[in-house]
Amino acid sequence: MLDTLNVALPDLFRIIDLTGVFLNGIIGGRLARQKRFDAVGFAVLAIMSALGGGMVRDTLLQAGPPVALTDPYYLGTALAGALIAFLWRLDSKFAGRAMLVADGLVLGTWAATGAMKTLALGFGVMPAILLGMTTAVGGGMIRDVSAGNVPMVFGGNNLYATPAAVASIVMVIFFHFDLDMIGMLAATIVGSSFTVVAHWRRWQLPAHDDWTLTLTSTQIRNFRKRRGSGWRLSEKDIAELRDDRNANRSDCGETNSDDRGN
Repeated sequence: MLDTLNVALPDLFRIIDLTGVFLNGIIGGRLARQKRFDAVGFAVLAIMSALGGGMVRDTLLQAGPPVALTDPYYLGTALAGALIAFLWRLDSKFAGRAMLVADGLVLGTWAATGAMKTLALGFGVMPAILLGMTTAVGGGMIRDVSAGNVPMVFGGNNLYATPAAVASIVMVIFFHFDLDMIGMLAATIVGSSFTVVAHWRRWQLPAHDDWTLTLTSTQIRNFRKRRGSGWRLSEKDIAELRDDRNANRSDCGETNSDDRGN
């Protein structure tokens, strides 16, 4: 069973990968339409949106030229998505829902791909999670910056980077047990499901409301004085407490004797 999956899943993931390239080409083209860019703007935003994350990942890994440049299908598919967005608006409710589901499916696949490539080259867990997220959301960040917008993943939108991080973690766990293809499948399912549910339920991370933590020098000194008042005391604190207790006992004895004398 595992051998059959290991043979069949790479072809499936390639189809999903190219579907994601096509879809993000459309998303980049839709942004170019909103900005009223010309054909060059459509092409550039589509390529950045569809291929930017993978190109950044491959450049950081220094494992040869980016796949987007060595495989002609990637550039062609991204430009095909730009052409679709150039010709049609695709702003209907059905189109939006279809793109949401497909985008979530692709996000999980791209996050798993980035994490697996990083681990396969001998990098650690944290770089794998970072580059898994970069693969999934990096293209959108480059696209938004190129168009003069604040990247959507920086806040104010439904969860997107968080599902990518979760999918990357799932891939890391399965890779640890030498289950690469099964991990890709599990990460894709988890990432896509998380993304779709987050958009459906409108889950967002809380925005910062400009509060700040203030700690004065007096508070720091008082904190240092009370550091031994907890459950763990240092030898110095114990000695100080013993001296204080003896001093209190002597004071009480003197007071009692004075009272008796009076």
